[in-house]
Amino acid sequence: MIDREVEERLIAEAFRSRGNAVSKRSGFSVGAAIEAEDGTIYGGCNVENSTYGLTVCAERVAIWKALSEGVRRFRAVAVVTGADEPTPPCGACRQILWEFAGDVPVVSATAGGKRRLYRMSDLLPEPFEF
Repeated sequence: MIDREVEERLIAEAFRSRGNAVSKRSGFSVGAAIEAEDGTIYGGCNVENSTYGLTVCAERVAIWKALSEGVRRFRAVAVVTGADEPTPPCGACRQILWEFAGDVPVVSATAGGKRRLYRMSDLLPEPFEF
Protein backbone atom coordinates (compact mmCIF):
# COMPACT_ATOMS: atom_id res chain seq x y z
CA MET A 1 0.00 0.00 0.00
CA ILE A 2 2.90 2.34 0.75
CA ASP A 3 6.60 1.78 0.18
CA ARG A 4 8.41 1.26 3.51
CA GLU A 5 11.12 3.83 2.67
CA VAL A 6 8.48 6.45 1.80
CA GLU A 7 6.59 5.62 4.98
CA GLU A 8 9.75 6.19 7.03
CA ARG A 9 10.49 9.51 5.29
CA LEU A 10 6.91 10.70 5.79
CA ILE A 11 6.87 9.77 9.47
CA ALA A 12 10.25 11.43 10.02
CA GLU A 13 9.00 14.68 8.45
CA ALA A 14 5.72 14.53 10.37
CA PHE A 15 7.65 13.95 13.60
CA ARG A 16 9.98 16.88 12.81
CA SER A 17 7.03 19.13 11.97
CA ARG A 18 5.28 18.12 15.19
CA GLY A 19 8.11 19.82 17.04
CA ASN A 20 6.89 23.15 15.62
CA ALA A 21 3.28 22.73 16.77
CA VAL A 22 1.59 25.62 18.54
CA SER A 23 -0.63 23.71 20.93
CA LYS A 24 -0.33 25.29 24.36
CA ARG A 25 -4.12 25.32 24.82
CA SER A 26 -4.83 21.65 24.15
CA GLY A 27 -1.38 20.19 24.66
CA PHE A 28 -2.09 17.92 21.66
CA SER A 29 0.78 18.49 19.23
CA VAL A 30 0.38 17.02 15.77
CA GLY A 31 2.74 16.77 12.82
CA ALA A 32 1.80 15.74 9.31
CA ALA A 33 3.54 15.17 6.02
CA ILE A 34 2.26 14.65 2.50
CA GLU A 35 4.20 13.22 -0.42
CA ALA A 36 3.74 14.83 -3.81
CA GLU A 37 3.75 12.71 -6.96
CA ASP A 38 7.35 13.80 -7.66
CA GLY A 39 8.50 12.53 -4.24
CA THR A 40 8.75 15.92 -2.55
CA ILE A 41 7.48 15.83 1.02
CA TYR A 42 5.69 18.79 2.62
CA GLY A 43 5.34 18.93 6.40
CA GLY A 44 2.91 20.77 8.62
CA CYS A 45 1.96 21.15 12.27
CA ASN A 46 -1.19 22.16 14.10
CA VAL A 47 -1.49 25.83 15.02
CA GLU A 48 -3.96 26.72 17.76
CA ASN A 49 -5.17 30.10 18.85
CA SER A 50 -7.46 31.41 21.56
CA THR A 51 -10.65 31.15 19.49
CA TYR A 52 -10.15 27.45 18.63
CA GLY A 53 -12.42 28.04 15.61
CA LEU A 54 -9.43 29.45 13.74
CA THR A 55 -7.14 26.61 14.76
CA VAL A 56 -5.60 24.73 11.83
CA CYS A 57 -4.74 21.03 11.82
CA ALA A 58 -1.34 19.73 10.76
CA GLU A 59 -2.73 17.81 7.79
CA ARG A 60 -4.30 20.92 6.31
CA VAL A 61 -1.13 22.95 6.86
CA ALA A 62 0.91 20.32 4.99
CA ILE A 63 -1.45 20.03 2.04
CA TRP A 64 -1.94 23.79 1.77
CA LYS A 65 1.83 24.28 1.71
CA ALA A 66 2.05 21.85 -1.20
CA LEU A 67 -0.95 23.34 -3.02
CA SER A 68 0.48 26.85 -2.61
CA GLU A 69 3.62 25.61 -4.40
CA GLY A 70 1.55 24.36 -7.35
CA VAL A 71 1.46 20.67 -6.42
CA ARG A 72 -1.75 18.96 -7.49
CA ARG A 73 -0.98 15.22 -7.27
CA PHE A 74 -0.15 13.28 -4.12
CA ARG A 75 0.86 9.74 -3.18
CA ALA A 76 0.68 9.36 0.62
CA VAL A 77 0.13 11.11 3.97
CA ALA A 78 1.52 10.62 7.49
CA VAL A 79 0.21 11.93 10.82
CA VAL A 80 2.19 11.78 14.08
CA THR A 81 0.81 12.53 17.56
CA GLY A 82 1.84 11.96 21.15
CA ALA A 83 -1.29 9.90 21.86
CA ASP A 84 -1.02 6.33 23.13
CA GLU A 85 -2.67 4.99 19.97
CA PRO A 86 -2.36 6.15 16.34
CA THR A 87 -4.74 9.03 15.61
CA PRO A 88 -6.26 9.32 12.12
CA PRO A 89 -7.09 12.74 10.62
CA CYS A 90 -10.17 14.57 11.90
CA GLY A 91 -13.31 14.84 9.77
CA ALA A 92 -12.43 18.22 8.27
CA CYS A 93 -8.96 17.01 7.31
CA ARG A 94 -10.40 13.84 5.83
CA GLN A 95 -12.55 15.91 3.50
CA ILE A 96 -9.65 18.18 2.48
CA LEU A 97 -7.33 15.22 1.93
CA TRP A 98 -9.97 13.42 -0.14
CA GLU A 99 -10.70 16.47 -2.25
CA PHE A 100 -7.06 17.26 -3.05
CA ALA A 101 -5.24 13.92 -2.68
CA GLY A 102 -7.90 11.30 -3.37
CA ASP A 103 -7.73 7.72 -2.18
CA VAL A 104 -4.15 7.84 -0.90
CA PRO A 105 -2.69 5.73 1.91
CA VAL A 106 -2.50 7.42 5.32
CA VAL A 107 -0.07 6.20 7.95
CA SER A 108 -0.81 7.31 11.49
CA ALA A 109 1.98 6.97 14.06
CA THR A 110 2.63 7.78 17.68
CA ALA A 111 5.75 9.33 19.16
CA GLY A 112 6.13 5.96 20.90
CA GLY A 113 6.40 4.07 17.61
CA LYS A 114 2.94 2.55 17.13
CA ARG A 115 1.58 2.71 13.57
CA ARG A 116 -1.63 2.10 11.71
CA LEU A 117 -2.17 2.25 7.96
CA TYR A 118 -5.43 3.41 6.38
CA ARG A 119 -6.73 4.33 2.94
CA MET A 120 -8.66 7.55 2.56
CA SER A 121 -11.64 5.58 1.22
CA ASP A 122 -11.77 3.72 4.55
CA LEU A 123 -11.51 6.91 6.60
CA LEU A 124 -14.07 8.78 4.50
CA PRO A 125 -16.30 6.21 2.75
CA GLU A 126 -18.83 8.73 1.46
CA PRO A 127 -16.97 11.98 0.75
CA PHE A 128 -18.70 15.15 -0.30
CA GLU A 129 -17.96 15.68 -3.99
CA PHE A 130 -19.34 17.89 -6.72
